[in-house]
Amino acid sequence: MTKPSTSPIHPGAITRRTSLLGAAAAAMGLLSGCSATAALDRLVAQDTYRGQTGLPYGPGPRHRLDVYQPTTTAIPGGAPVVLFFYGGNWTRGERADYRFVGEALAANGIIALVADYRLSPQVGYRDLLGDCALALQWALSNAEALGGDPRRVLAMGHSAGAYNAAMLALDPRWLSQRGLAPNRLAGWIGLAGPYDFLPIGDPEVQVAFGWPQTPADSQPIHHAATKAPRTLLLAGRDDKVVNTQRNTEGLAHKLRAAGTEVDVRIFDGLGHVTTVAALARPLDWLAPVLPTVVAFAQGLPLPKPN
Repeated sequence: MTKPSTSPIHPGAITRRTSLLGAAAAAMGLLSGCSATAALDRLVAQDTYRGQTGLPYGPGPRHRLDVYQPTTTAIPGGAPVVLFFYGGNWTRGERADYRFVGEALAANGIIALVADYRLSPQVGYRDLLGDCALALQWALSNAEALGGDPRRVLAMGHSAGAYNAAMLALDPRWLSQRGLAPNRLAGWIGLAGPYDFLPIGDPEVQVAFGWPQTPADSQPIHHAATKAPRTLLLAGRDDKVVNTQRNTEGLAHKLRAAGTEVDVRIFDGLGHVTTVAALARPLDWLAPVLPTVVAFAQGLPLPKPN
């Protein structure tokens, strides 16, 4: 949510890990400032996916998304499709900075969509959630044409983007505007998400959510009492930006009580930023974030918790 500080990198064996520490540190510096992730992108392969950039899913200049498709043989019935929303305090972010997410998923047989959406202070949270719902409508409508299975479309996000994914999955108001319902999702994935953050202290977030007139129903946890699509919640135990116990574990507890299928992984040695950075295949040694996401999206058993 707020601008995070650089998280410590878990020490690795003196093999491939050591050779990547310098690049990882540079990438963490970029990510921690919520700026361009050029350092990570330089480490990411470009021959493991195909796709298109800047496809419009709506009428506005921020209504654009990038498509990452596997280069492997088409899956009978279609591949899983994951629509990813990035974080940045709802005030910053660019889809091009998250090529490492799209590449990692596509290289593992998943069609990835990375979407821009309008940001605060130009719009408030209601409008940006409307954008995310519009992007999901596009994903569902175009999944088959992209080689995906429209019955296996998932929403996913990191930090503020995890909030966006959560609200689409838990609060039916946003998808109902598009003639859809949360049960159209095959599941949703939240990485280091803020799901229960009232009262609001961060000035940027106050603007995005109209504090102090922020309603309780702006919080994903407010909507957790109803059974929701299957859920995967990931976070770092060392997250100093979003309280993992209150948000990730708190939401999981309420969702399970409502009968929702929930898997939770809290990774030792990861902070707010490294939880998403570990998706980048050059940094996947940080923690098994990528294999956990891939298994969930493909409907396979998850790796054992660390």
